[in-house]
Amino acid sequence: MRVLRGRAASIEADRRVIRELLEAAGEERDPGVRVWTPHRQLAFGRRDTNEAGYEKARRVAEGRGFPALSRNVGGRAVAYTGRTLAFAHAIPIDDPRTGLGERYDGATARVKRALADCAVAVERGEPPNSFCPGAHSLSSDGKVVGIAQRITSRAALVSGIVVVTDREEIAGVLSPVYDALSIPFDPVSVGSVAQAGGPDDPERVARAIEGELVGDDRIEVERIDG
Repeated sequence: MRVLRGRAASIEADRRVIRELLEAAGEERDPGVRVWTPHRQLAFGRRDTNEAGYEKARRVAEGRGFPALSRNVGGRAVAYTGRTLAFAHAIPIDDPRTGLGERYDGATARVKRALADCAVAVERGEPPNSFCPGAHSLSSDGKVVGIAQRITSRAALVSGIVVVTDREEIAGVLSPVYDALSIPFDPVSVGSVAQAGGPDDPERVARAIEGELVGDDRIEVERIDG
């Protein structure tokens, strides 16, 4: 199992790392895991880019110091402060029509166990009017984790966001962004690992999640130093 650690020099370089991770899973049948803290940014979903208020939302995000970009995975806008975690698990597959639910269930269970190891009890589901609303979320006094999935003909990328700390800052930028997009959003719905009684150290949480995603596989660690 390839395990990538670290952050690339730029947002685009970081995105290339994930594209290459997915390609290696599909072409070389080489699974991989990455858990890291992306650069500060606000990532819009594909649906957001079609909203009438999208350009205003971009200006709002960038005016608050969050570089704006669009992403291929996931639904609505999410914010990363530089201490917010992302995870990606690239899995070789043989049939893109099967296994979707099993992969979601597996990732949800693994992240839930990892957070339990960090003294945080989360449950499936999310409060009303959460950021990036979806069926595959984990909450503890607010939404803490969101999970998405991208599928190609030969590989699946199960990925997600974990709010470790900075919930007030995340809520503070998402509130006007969602307002510009005319999407209901309740700032109180944002939770965090720290608020739920866990550590505010992203590295500690990252290694716990990485361990669960890797399982018993033998790992080959590759450093990404930007």
